[in-house]
Amino acid sequence: MLQKHFTEQTAIFFSVAKWIFLSSVVGVIIGATVTLFLKMLQTAETSRSFLPFSYYYLLPFALVLSVYLIKKFAPDAEGHGTEKVIEAVHKRSGLIDIAVIPVKLLTTIVTIFAGGSVGKEGPGAQIGAGVASFISTQLNFSKEDRKKLVICGISAGFATVFGTPIAGAIFGVEVLIIGVILYDVLLPSFIAGFAAFTTAQLLGIKYTYFDLHFFQDVSLDLFLIVQVVIAGLFFGIVSDFVVTTVSQISKWIKKIPLDPLIIAFLGGILIVIMATIFGTQYLGLGMDTIKEVLGPFPLMHDSVPWYAFLAKTFFTSITLGVGGSGGIITPLFYIGATSGHFFGAMIGSDHVAMFAALGFVSVLAGATNSPIAATIMAVELFGIDIAHYAAISAVISFLITGHRSVYTSQILAMKKSDMLSMKFGDEVDKTEVLLEEKEIGRIKDVKKRLELRKKLMKNRRNIKK
Repeated sequence: MLQKHFTEQTAIFFSVAKWIFLSSVVGVIIGATVTLFLKMLQTAETSRSFLPFSYYYLLPFALVLSVYLIKKFAPDAEGHGTEKVIEAVHKRSGLIDIAVIPVKLLTTIVTIFAGGSVGKEGPGAQIGAGVASFISTQLNFSKEDRKKLVICGISAGFATVFGTPIAGAIFGVEVLIIGVILYDVLLPSFIAGFAAFTTAQLLGIKYTYFDLHFFQDVSLDLFLIVQVVIAGLFFGIVSDFVVTTVSQISKWIKKIPLDPLIIAFLGGILIVIMATIFGTQYLGLGMDTIKEVLGPFPLMHDSVPWYAFLAKTFFTSITLGVGGSGGIITPLFYIGATSGHFFGAMIGSDHVAMFAALGFVSVLAGATNSPIAATIMAVELFGIDIAHYAAISAVISFLITGHRSVYTSQILAMKKSDMLSMKFGDEVDKTEVLLEEKEIGRIKDVKKRLELRKKLMKNRRNIKK
């Protein structure tokens, strides 16, 4: 018995030591690589001032260039990055084409420089995952070890861009399967995230954090808790709207019988026209607007219209739909923060900035099915005082959004209501969601009841298979 215990502990010790070493090395390399991407992006944004005309006039040409480079050299670099990484983890044991790294880096910088409404987190994760996959292939790792290291790469990429090492690490693990956290990858993901984050800081990356202590005037406010619950419901509806809009616009654009390069050019012209009508605050990353609504003086936020979150959704959907390269998480932050600002102002709250912060993380939780990472991010970005409110809002938003996601390759492993029936293990966009039999029995329309019952029986047969 003692020998068996010793053997078990020795094996665990060597396994832990192995993954601490591997994830540390990979985290440092990814931290340096993503730092290069962030510095190049920062340089590109500041260089806009040298143009003799408005930078966003270049967007149609930038989108054409982005589409051409991706289709020519790295098709997996298409879209908002994280989606393709999740697909690679589930379908190819983490194998990623090395060409994705330079192509994703270049096309994202080009798209954001010209005003494309995309983010930097998704590309950061895809670059990190690509680096981890390349290292695993060069060292002849097993498929299982490569998969684990690529997940570490996702976490390291997110941690480097987010500036939140714990939330970044959790997000990289939580985002893969809805309802399941891969505990065997948790330690390496934490180590890789911390290593990458620390490396980025040493190389000069500075992160933005928000001090929201000014909103916390009492330790327990029951009326505020009720408002937060209602806000969670609202953010869930916003998340559902974002997921549906991004998906539908992408499907509509793919049905257009034109060459992808022509579609990209026309899409760029459309966004330029929209920017002329609605304003340029919906172009690019939009970090200035996010910082404004998270400030302590709500009366200064008149420059942010109530429909800002709706406008940003359409700007982002069109940019991604016509072939723009970049992430979707920064737009989700923008949409969440501005929708929270709108909600706080609408109910006449004294805590408008707090609701903007709750929206920031809750729309992320709903649209990506990551309530735990979102709650931790709230603590890392906004302070411990907001933790309990953020947890309530993020989880409610996660549930209200339903079985949908901006990442359609996520695997479904849970249902969000016991009134529903579905098959687990499929990609979220391919899962048929049906009412349970007892709920079907309450429907008065006989024809509709029989039709739903037939579908339910078919779904149960599929589950058994």
